[in-house]
Amino acid sequence: MIYLLLSISASTLIFIIFKLFNKYGINTLQAIVVNYFTACLFGLYIYDAPIRINEILASKWIYGALGLGFLFIAIFNVMALTAQRNGLSVASVASKMSVIIPIIFGIYVYKEGVGFQKIIGIILALVSVYLTSVKPKASDNINKGLWLPILLFFGSGIIDTSIKYVETTYLADNGIPIFSATIFAFAFTIGSSILIMRAFKKPYTFPLKTIIGGSILGIVNYCSIYYLLKALNHESLESSTLFTINNVAIVMVSTLLGLILFKERISKMNWLGISLAIISIVIVTLA
Repeated sequence: MIYLLLSISASTLIFIIFKLFNKYGINTLQAIVVNYFTACLFGLYIYDAPIRINEILASKWIYGALGLGFLFIAIFNVMALTAQRNGLSVASVASKMSVIIPIIFGIYVYKEGVGFQKIIGIILALVSVYLTSVKPKASDNINKGLWLPILLFFGSGIIDTSIKYVETTYLADNGIPIFSATIFAFAFTIGSSILIMRAFKKPYTFPLKTIIGGSILGIVNYCSIYYLLKALNHESLESSTLFTINNVAIVMVSTLLGLILFKERISKMNWLGISLAIISIVIVTLA
């Protein structure tokens, strides 16, 4: 359970860091690339076994890491486009509602237990994510550019599902740090390529604050993936239960911290969502 709590804390801290990026005028894409580089180095640093490039390239999970590295960059850009064209609430709902994909995958592929109580808890969790994410006086037109939130929904779900599948099928007990570091290495390589191509079209600076902010984000980002993998590796919680608690708790805590730290407005509907989130976590955990 401690790994799940640490994963929730790290994932929530990511949202706070992105808020601070906006406050201090840090270029998000540049910081994201620095973040991947830092996360990779941090993962290699805490890996307690010899690092052999040939073994990594020959490992069974290498293609999974490459695919996840690409998805990390691609879905980030989809999320940005969704927020710009459809609104923040639509982007938030699309990414967090994707929890249903790894839940269904865990139930059908790994034959995880599913009873009436868990089904009710999962339904309440999905409803709570929607209610918590909807912002007051939202003017989002969901029908406009519908393909973006749909792509974000499936992309976020595929990332969570892929992490679970690779962890279960290919990773050794001590393989989580190097696997995580490899994902971030591929994401950094792809992100750097994007920045280089943009630099040819329009030169830009790389301020020190971007490097510092991206480095902090990288350590937190690595921890969010590392502890999620460690939690998935624990036998006390099924993945369907874990993903439900993880995603709902992140939405709930992020919303409350937005209220406390950034004075964001929370409507009666948001408070109802937070209440349902707490209820759903209790129901699913007890199930």
